[in-house]
Amino acid sequence: MATGLTTTAGARAERLAQAAEQNDYDTFAMSDSTPSFATPYRTHTCGELRASDSGVPARLAGWVHRRRDHGQLIFLDLRDRYGITQVIVDATQAPLAHAAASRLRNEFVVSVSGTVALRLEGTGNARLATGAIELRASEVEILAEAKTPPFYINEPDAPIDEALRLRYRYLDIRREPMLRRLLLRSRLVQAIREIHHEHGFVEIETPNLIRSTPEGARDFIVPSRLKPGTVYALPQSPQQLKQLLMVGGLDRYFQIARCYRDEDLRGDRQPEFTQLDLEMSFVDEAAVIGFVEDVAIRVMAAVVPDRPLLQVPFPRLTFAEAIERFGSDKPDLRFGMELVDLAPALTDPSGDPGSGFRVFDEALAGGGRVGAIVAPGLATASRSQTDELAELARGYGAKGLVWLAVEADGSIRSSIAKFLGPERTASVVARTGATPGDLVLVIADRPEVTADILGRLRSELGSRLGLADPNVFAYCWITQFPMYKWDKQNRRWDATHNPFSGVRPEDVDLLTTTSGDLARTAPDDPAGRARALQYDLALNGWELGGGSIRINQHDLLARSFALQGQTAAGMAEKFGAVLDAFEYGAPPHGGIALGIDRWAALLSDQTNIREVMAFPKTQSGSDLMLDAPSEPEPGQYAELGLRYVGPTRT
Repeated sequence: MATGLTTTAGARAERLAQAAEQNDYDTFAMSDSTPSFATPYRTHTCGELRASDSGVPARLAGWVHRRRDHGQLIFLDLRDRYGITQVIVDATQAPLAHAAASRLRNEFVVSVSGTVALRLEGTGNARLATGAIELRASEVEILAEAKTPPFYINEPDAPIDEALRLRYRYLDIRREPMLRRLLLRSRLVQAIREIHHEHGFVEIETPNLIRSTPEGARDFIVPSRLKPGTVYALPQSPQQLKQLLMVGGLDRYFQIARCYRDEDLRGDRQPEFTQLDLEMSFVDEAAVIGFVEDVAIRVMAAVVPDRPLLQVPFPRLTFAEAIERFGSDKPDLRFGMELVDLAPALTDPSGDPGSGFRVFDEALAGGGRVGAIVAPGLATASRSQTDELAELARGYGAKGLVWLAVEADGSIRSSIAKFLGPERTASVVARTGATPGDLVLVIADRPEVTADILGRLRSELGSRLGLADPNVFAYCWITQFPMYKWDKQNRRWDATHNPFSGVRPEDVDLLTTTSGDLARTAPDDPAGRARALQYDLALNGWELGGGSIRINQHDLLARSFALQGQTAAGMAEKFGAVLDAFEYGAPPHGGIALGIDRWAALLSDQTNIREVMAFPKTQSGSDLMLDAPSEPEPGQYAELGLRYVGPTRT
């Protein structure tokens, strides 16, 4: 491997040796902040050389991105993760190097020595940072040959089947789009770590083999060989562990935590995922929200500095307000199209429903909601388009969808106009604020159903109509979530987020039942009106994460668990460590968990978190590259005292 070149690594080592002899601590300090990428195979990276390096001897190593053979001259584009440099191999100047270059094909791994030279005038490539120079090769060494890849790596915009990309993920990572997203994710995590360390947080790893506890999804379980018949669970989150760290006096904890949930997959969900997990002691809701908001703002400045935030400080909406206005607890605030309550336009002065349209009147008489959204510019929608919207709404759970089109001349076209009459029809349109060219979409159902369907339609139409500026990031906080939701099947209250969430001080007295017995719960219990010290952070229509101020008092936590159907024995079995710890003095504490995968996807304009994960699973939970999950080796079940008794595998 002798090249006749003094490598950057060797020169750097020599400088540090001289600095040690001279007690030159400034040189040592500078060396820590100026990383060297030199190795025995290279003096520079493929993205490093510039016009100012003209005349410098250099050695590069990487993959052949493209090869162009012009006979006497062979042009190579040499690529590594830092960039691309053009290499010229001239048969008259370096015949041995030319012979080696003649054997090269795309994706061969090579090391090339030569001299940096300016490109001839008019031949530069402004799209490359190295586009002003080329390396004139004197030596070409083939480090590894490569088969023809199953897809083009040097064409970033080429459409490639996702299954093929996942099967050959190591090749997909070489492609510029995937590489760029993984580098962005790395910058995101780096910025998160730096900010937390600056603020006195302690980074602590929590175990991946824990006890199974109810946290809202199925656990992945791991059988224990040493204790036959028992299992560990992979953590859905480090929830109990981070609270125990607060009891332990750590005060400020964070972790880039791996979490696992055995649930159906979708674009923003994988069986294993990563979250920023943090917890703080002696804080209230405002303190946690304020810190996390500062983290988010600083992360954006570090990772995507050229892209604007819609509003700072981030808007704060109560859960009730978010549902009322947007039909969602994770609203996209980059566009309007807010929900409108049509009741005032459909009732007579006495307050009785009397619109003339039976569907509306029955919904209002039964305590339901008639709501609407306005789709700008869709008044000219064809019958097939409105039918498609109706089918979409039915897919969301609607019984039907009513529409009113405001024509360019201000007239109103609708299949229900004959029922409402001209005056009531005009009143409905006026209530929505629709203008000529707009289409009003109306849903009538129970309040929560109406809001949910309109919220989904709003999100879908916002995307279809391009209402959201794709360059803008709109964060918002959602607060004051209901403490519990009623579980009809088990006739008990369930925590809306996590079972440790605190209750707003003014609602503590609501944590009771109409029967007076915490074991006899009913849907009309006062507990159903309690609001939690829970907060979610939403970004561009995605839930980025959520957290809460926790209950830190043993008796109050036991009362909340009882409302959720936990017996004293059940509490001790599932949450014994936390309950025991709280008897030794737990500080007021709270925290949050933010999805790293979702955050990275949003910052890189992706709609699927698989696009920002190095080795994700498919929608069915399969790893196509490693062929997992797989059948165990013979004897593995027996060693664990297990045997498979499920359906026949196919």
